[in-house]
Amino acid sequence: MVQETRSPEQTFEIGFRLGRKAEPGGVYTLTGDLGVGKTVFTQGFAKGLGIEEPVSSPTFTIVQVYEEGRLPFYHFDVYRIGDVEEMDEIGYEDYIMGEGVCLIEWANLIEEILPQKRTEIVIEKDLDQGFEFRRITIEELP
Repeated sequence: MVQETRSPEQTFEIGFRLGRKAEPGGVYTLTGDLGVGKTVFTQGFAKGLGIEEPVSSPTFTIVQVYEEGRLPFYHFDVYRIGDVEEMDEIGYEDYIMGEGVCLIEWANLIEEILPQKRTEIVIEKDLDQGFEFRRITIEELP
């Protein structure tokens, strides 16, 4: 499914709708260039899970855990991962195999340890369409 947005609010809304449908054990991968709106999308996703506290990218902590929503939410930002073995050190597999929902920003950097069954989200800009334009592709992998 491909959706187009023309404002951060619309990007947030797509994340929100996806978060409302999320089920236990769901893994969502999120890729896109810097400044494309991954954090805005993730904030919408968290809101869709019923999380009210502020959500920011866990760039330096790698994972941020939110437990007050309808499901535990594990928000990863693996931009600064030097080696996939670092993911073992933070208990990555426990999160992925858990009953919560994982959203992994920059997931392309840890491709080799991602579960086959996941939902891939790609956010892209197209400046020919305008500064705020985003193309959001959501694909469920078996």
